[in-house]
Amino acid sequence: MSFSQGEEGGLSQAAPKDNTQDLFANLTQTVATGGTTDNQVSPVLDEASPSSTSSFEMLDMESVPAPYQEVQPHWFFCRRADDNTSWLPFSKEDSDKLEMSSNTLGDGDEDVVVAVDGERYDVHVKERMRYAVYWEQAPTEVRRCTWFYKGDKDTRFLPYSEDFSKSLEDAYMIAVTLDEWKRKLDFPTGETVILHNPKLIMQYQPVGLQDEWVSSPSEQTRPRTVKRGVENISVEIPEGEPEQVDHLVFMVHGIGPACDLRFRSIIQCVNDFRSASLSLLASHYKRAQQEGQVGRVEFLPVNWHSALHGDATGVDEDIQRITLPSISRLRHFTNDTLLDLFFYNSPTYCQTIVDTVASEINRLNALFKLRHPEFDGAVSVVGHSLGSLILFDLLTNQIHGPEAREGVHSGEPCHLNCDTLQQTLTKLGLQQYLEILQAENMDMESLALCQDSDLKDLGIPLGPRKKILTYVRRKWVSETGAVRQAPGLQVASEVNSDPSGNQSTGMTPQQSQFHRAQSVTSAVDYEYFDVGIGQVSIDYPQLAFHPQTFFAFGSPIGMFLTVRGLKRIDPNYTFPTCKSFYNIYHPYDPVAYRIEPMIVLEVDLEPMLIPHHKGRKRMHLELKDSLTRMGMDLKNNVLGSLRTAWQSFARLPVAALPPVEEGESTIEKNFQETQGGVCEEPEPSVSAEQIEQPEIKMGMLNGGRRIDYVLQEKPIESFNEYLFAIQSHLCYWESEDTALLLLKEIYDKLGVAFEQPQP
Repeated sequence: MSFSQGEEGGLSQAAPKDNTQDLFANLTQTVATGGTTDNQVSPVLDEASPSSTSSFEMLDMESVPAPYQEVQPHWFFCRRADDNTSWLPFSKEDSDKLEMSSNTLGDGDEDVVVAVDGERYDVHVKERMRYAVYWEQAPTEVRRCTWFYKGDKDTRFLPYSEDFSKSLEDAYMIAVTLDEWKRKLDFPTGETVILHNPKLIMQYQPVGLQDEWVSSPSEQTRPRTVKRGVENISVEIPEGEPEQVDHLVFMVHGIGPACDLRFRSIIQCVNDFRSASLSLLASHYKRAQQEGQVGRVEFLPVNWHSALHGDATGVDEDIQRITLPSISRLRHFTNDTLLDLFFYNSPTYCQTIVDTVASEINRLNALFKLRHPEFDGAVSVVGHSLGSLILFDLLTNQIHGPEAREGVHSGEPCHLNCDTLQQTLTKLGLQQYLEILQAENMDMESLALCQDSDLKDLGIPLGPRKKILTYVRRKWVSETGAVRQAPGLQVASEVNSDPSGNQSTGMTPQQSQFHRAQSVTSAVDYEYFDVGIGQVSIDYPQLAFHPQTFFAFGSPIGMFLTVRGLKRIDPNYTFPTCKSFYNIYHPYDPVAYRIEPMIVLEVDLEPMLIPHHKGRKRMHLELKDSLTRMGMDLKNNVLGSLRTAWQSFARLPVAALPPVEEGESTIEKNFQETQGGVCEEPEPSVSAEQIEQPEIKMGMLNGGRRIDYVLQEKPIESFNEYLFAIQSHLCYWESEDTALLLLKEIYDKLGVAFEQPQP
């Protein structure tokens, strides 16, 4: 067998060839009856064990063995990745639940299911398998572990099978009870286990089971160290998660199936983010957690890439037929990753993406509530890279009403319940057109089906027909939930004139909240072509809940809005169902763009600096600020010295000055005024952080608060920003600063005080 180091805190083996399950099947009977079989327990006092030395024999001989106590088991689960297999321990709470269920389970009883890992997994105790609840994942083996081994080249202990461990425990019990040690256990496979003393138990492999490349006899007989009980091995038992869930967050990935440089899936990356948040809650909300005010935040991954690239669409097969055979690895990476950007700009596949994201979020939300019926907290969403743009378009096109909360799709047929045609025209002040519409047997439903050209053929002027169509469409949206683009977020690009000559944008106040740049090359007739913020011709589904906050990681939203022709976001605009929005990015992220400059055009604002989770700026940034302040102080000291010198020179007696011409007096006066104006600058006696910026109205997209938040780069990243560009785009999943910002936003709304731990 060959072994390799596994993940931290776990047990790993390269090739799990467990041929020892039946190795000690008859051990207990043999030892108890004193029989002599192939699996014989024999004294080794006069026989040297393979590769044994006097140090083995002398170790702990003077210690008195304690009375026999049954070993305490701990439950582990198996994680396979490529050719490596890791055994990771459950938390103490989960292990105790599994042990209790196992003890009460009889041979004829039905299998018992135990929820573990924050109820994200179910363990079938009798089957010894662990199943994921919220996402597709192959089931993994579960084992009740009591005995462990470690080879010479292994760094971590691995668990024996349960049958093997039981046989070892029986032999150990007999040895302790009879106080008979230094006994050798031989097995048909040729393996040997020697119980030297309670603290020294070794397993020896026969030559035939050694690796082929091993040639040295000393290497061939190199033993394995055997340990009893999890307390005697070096393994980190994870802390259990609080049962109380305060907030639910759905996390949507960006392009490609992998989310970081280690090519891990969205599931693994969200697991890391969840672990970071649990650690930060224990350190930054310690008192609130002890008082029971804080439980935990649940993060669930939303996977849409597999639905787009699976067999359902057939897109991978179609793309492969037209892919060139050269540089195959690079082309495969492009097809699997970068093409997602083009798919999202395609109406066909964009519809697939938004439908998948919305339906997956709604499915996870319903399943979570089913497993946590006591949950009454709020829900937020997180999008990384392209995932943030998908969420932005979805939230932009949500409908605020009871139909939206039920997840009504925009394509479902509904009936229009609204005012009569006469009441509608009276509200709009257009009663004079009632007879024209009644002559065509028009009612509100048929009017909702009319186009601008239909009303124009009836002789209704441009201004009135725009008012009628806009009102009817808005009424249709508010009462039926049927919309291809949310009318409140549509934009027109030209200013139209009504017959009276008055200028009119042709937009409602809500429609004007997004301003489209003037087109100078397109031949599209914009008088009749309104484009929404989302993709053209896409039916946006509705989420079954109103998100509390939308967090965007490394987001290209600003760039996509700009290339769609949007020049400015009105400060009064907000998402229909979400009132908070944070744009979080790394300063070297090549995909990230800002949002605030699209809202506030007249002021150049620096983004908000995200504090370090340890409560201070990184050292290299503090050094940079210190050097900046030193430069400012030096500049002001020089100017102050010049001012003092000039004032002293100006106070000299007139007779001592050489005669000057009239023109020179003017120059002198101008120099005095200029120098005086320069020296009147306030001296920077406070740090840059302490200088209060003028209050800026940032708009309502984040409730009047700042939107753009930038992470602090690490010292090594500041040496070469190009070298760490790709890494910067993928850093958010393991960023404690990002996780802490989310927790502060979530718990601030719950009224829970933030605590900065002492260094």
